Amino acid sequence: EVWLNYTNDYAHKYLHDIGNKMVELANKFPNEKDKTKKKALNQCAREVLLAQSSDWLFIITNGTMVDYAKKRIKDHIGRFTKLYEQIKADKIDEEFLKSIMKLDKIFPDIDYMIYY
Repeated sequence: EVWLNYTNDYAHKYLHDIGNKMVELANKFPNEKDKTKKKALNQCAREVLLAQSSDWLFIITNGTMVDYAKKRIKDHIGRFTKLYEQIKADKIDEEFLKSIMKLDKIFPDIDYMIYY
């Protein structure tokens, strides 16, 4: 009831969507050799995990710092989506990638292939 209820159910559609898109990327680019693309793929995986953090849904349910939690979900989904589109178009904005990698330094050894 904490992680899925009327206060936060809207988010699940988007969280499932980016999870599915991450699986799509891992299958489209298995064991990528291009360093920039691999960094972008790993960052996408990081953004999925950060967006799906149970903390955000918990915070929304409990009514504490709701705007912050909603912003975090939106920000991570937005970053993922922008990178996803860049990867698919083969036009990665390296400055954007570097900037979000600085923001989200968690899971430094993440391998996007966990979604394969």
